[in-house]
Amino acid sequence: MQASSIDIVWNGRVSRMRRRRLVIGSLLTLIVLLFALTLMFGQTFTPPGEVLRVLFGEEVQGASFTVGQLRLPRAVLAVLTGLSFGLGGAAFQIMLRNPLASPDIIGINLGASSAAVFAIVVLQMNGPAVSVFAVVAALGVAMAIYGLSFRDGVAGTRLILIGIGVAAMLESFIAYTLSRAPAWSLQEAMRWLAGSLNGTQTSQAPPLLVALFLFGGLLLSRARDLDTLRLGDDTAAALGTNVTATRIIVMIAAVGVIAVATAVAGPVSFVAFLAGSIAARLVGGNGSILLPAALAGAVLVMLADYAGQFLLPSRYPVGVVTGALGAPYLIYLIIRVNRSGGSL
Repeated sequence: MQASSIDIVWNGRVSRMRRRRLVIGSLLTLIVLLFALTLMFGQTFTPPGEVLRVLFGEEVQGASFTVGQLRLPRAVLAVLTGLSFGLGGAAFQIMLRNPLASPDIIGINLGASSAAVFAIVVLQMNGPAVSVFAVVAALGVAMAIYGLSFRDGVAGTRLILIGIGVAAMLESFIAYTLSRAPAWSLQEAMRWLAGSLNGTQTSQAPPLLVALFLFGGLLLSRARDLDTLRLGDDTAAALGTNVTATRIIVMIAAVGVIAVATAVAGPVSFVAFLAGSIAARLVGGNGSILLPAALAGAVLVMLADYAGQFLLPSRYPVGVVTGALGAPYLIYLIIRVNRSGGSL
């Protein structure tokens, strides 16, 4: 009987590990296929052979510009921003044990957005200066929300509600700033707020890569501590997790990776919110969802960007498409929580 019980436990563990690997492998394969699709298909079709020649540095008439300067930077930035939003969003949701605890919902993305709008409209900044301003502001807003919600520890519900309040104030600030913006800066600010990969350049990739390596690596290294936080603060502390330190480190790392992505592509709506939920459903209870959520985020951004360019009647920024996908799910989630008698 004992051997049989051990076999059952072992087989269950092997099955869960197999499912997790299958999910990760499938998401990676889908990313590669979408990347290839983005490079080959657009307003014109570029044969795979010409795409490969461009990627290997050859000069191919027509394809060198279309693939090398237009499609490739866009595809690379779509993957990197998707990974960043998915990873950072899932970290917040796990840390606060609430699917609504996403940077989109609790005001962190709006912190970066309001700073960027202020920099563009009032300070007349552009380019990297706007990005730096947005990153610093997002970190500042995150720390302010954390500080306001701290009272003998941080309760997820309290932080979410304070974050929603801060988000409302930031939205008002953005609306006021835009109402006083001159026409020449209003267009740039609105393009940034929509969340767009239009006009992306390969030079924007290195900062995102560095952020993913540093902040993303830090988040993945804390995956075990994050999983213990799901059990509650007291249980996590009993298992040897420093709850306060873990929360601070995870918040800084998650905000860092999301803020850099937001500075590059703008606040691409609901990717951070959706990626974790998708990964949790695919993986089940089979280990940390951080890596699957990052991959799901990349798939979401690539699909939404391609659909916004070529599959819809008009061209839409990627943030508009992801917003159209995420808003109904947010409503569904709130209704489900309300019907189950739970709280936010």
